[in-house]
Amino acid sequence: MDVKIDDLNPYLQGLYAPVDTEIAAHDLEIEGEIPVDLFGGYYRNGPNPVRPPSGMHHWFDGDAMLHAVWFEDGRATYRNRYVRTSDHLAEVAGACDAGGILGPANRGRTGTEYKDTANTDIVIHNGELMALWYICGAPVRVDALTLETLGEETFSGKLPRRVSAHAKTDARTGEFLFFDYALYEPWMSFGVVGADNELKHFTQIELPGPRLPHDMGITENYAILHDLPVVFTEQGMKQGLWTIHQPRDLPTRFGVLPRTGRGDEIRWFETDPCYIYHVINCWEDGDEVVMHACKMIPNNLAPDPKYGAYAPMVALLALHAVPVEWRMNLKTGGIAERQLDDRLGEFPAVNLDWVGRKGRHSYHVSLEGSDTLLFDGLLKYDLETGACVEHRFAPGVYGSEPVFAPRPGAAEEDDGYVVTFTVDRADGRSEAQVFDARALDAGPVARVRIPQRVPFGFHATWGRGDRVGSPLHARAG
Repeated sequence: MDVKIDDLNPYLQGLYAPVDTEIAAHDLEIEGEIPVDLFGGYYRNGPNPVRPPSGMHHWFDGDAMLHAVWFEDGRATYRNRYVRTSDHLAEVAGACDAGGILGPANRGRTGTEYKDTANTDIVIHNGELMALWYICGAPVRVDALTLETLGEETFSGKLPRRVSAHAKTDARTGEFLFFDYALYEPWMSFGVVGADNELKHFTQIELPGPRLPHDMGITENYAILHDLPVVFTEQGMKQGLWTIHQPRDLPTRFGVLPRTGRGDEIRWFETDPCYIYHVINCWEDGDEVVMHACKMIPNNLAPDPKYGAYAPMVALLALHAVPVEWRMNLKTGGIAERQLDDRLGEFPAVNLDWVGRKGRHSYHVSLEGSDTLLFDGLLKYDLETGACVEHRFAPGVYGSEPVFAPRPGAAEEDDGYVVTFTVDRADGRSEAQVFDARALDAGPVARVRIPQRVPFGFHATWGRGDRVGSPLHARAG
């Protein structure tokens, strides 16, 4: 029997397979007890192809689907919805003129060179969700209670170009800080949108060549931007193909830019070559800007022939990363690096009220280390000492990026709860699990049954109930 190429793609099967139904479910089944003061929503984004792929399919290509659980008065409600980007609507109509990253880019296209899915991150700004895409695309506003798409955000028509996935919201100022990069040109940009949703600052930063950064950091006064030594090959540049490599002569550079500064005011700090997908948190400490992030290390996996043409993709997606601290001294120009731990972990989360300020705690998923990306537990780090508390899910159960939900009125950084989705490989049973953040290793205090499988996905955020509203008033269905 002939084997179809999609049958060889593990990111279309099992835990990663898309679901085809949008539902709303109320008064969910609970094992244990949801804390009565847990009030708000856990939102997670991820890829969910709306149509069977017509060619080679990368896991990152799927249409964005949001999954959310709201908690209030010890009860829980679930809802999932596609993010209806312009390219999603075109795909549904069979008229999308761009494909995924395993095919050629449409370099003459207005907008993005690849299909813009908004499937990567989800952040909250002005009480609404914003779905974002990793290559840089149109930010998409989504209603925080109904998950209905409100439309692409242009910030009153003043957005100069696009927004990358890992923008930051400053809880103290209400500002939305973002970066953008060009696939084939030697620059990136940085912008700030005010709490009034108006673009208040934008600047371009010149680079030695085109770069592919993924995340950024913020402090009270600075943005930390990344010039990383993973770039398109010469063939990729010429032919518009997503073929990347790491030249041996390129260092890693971190750029510290005043939040209202011009691009030529950036200060670069050069260090050993590495790649970073995700920043944990950043802050200022005297003359130093401190950044914690998950530093990629080699996974030493060779492409497995059983995946056929997908073998290189599978090997590359098996992330191995460890938590590392960098200190950049604005007075001396020096940079120091310290690895906190050797456990494999990624997709870090912090108390969102502490983003950009000195904190001590972060929450990560632990990486199983298998040939596909699987999260087999949770890790809580003390970023000062490197101490780590672990919780491992049951065998065959895997999680999603966690969020930290502060206890109402809490004065201390880690006084609250950790929430994540889990899914059982054996039967697809999906849950939202709730943990006491100060007793992560004691296991979940509540397990909320989700009435359909939640496919494995990407990033998540927490929406405080006093900022996004009550799910009891959301429209049904």
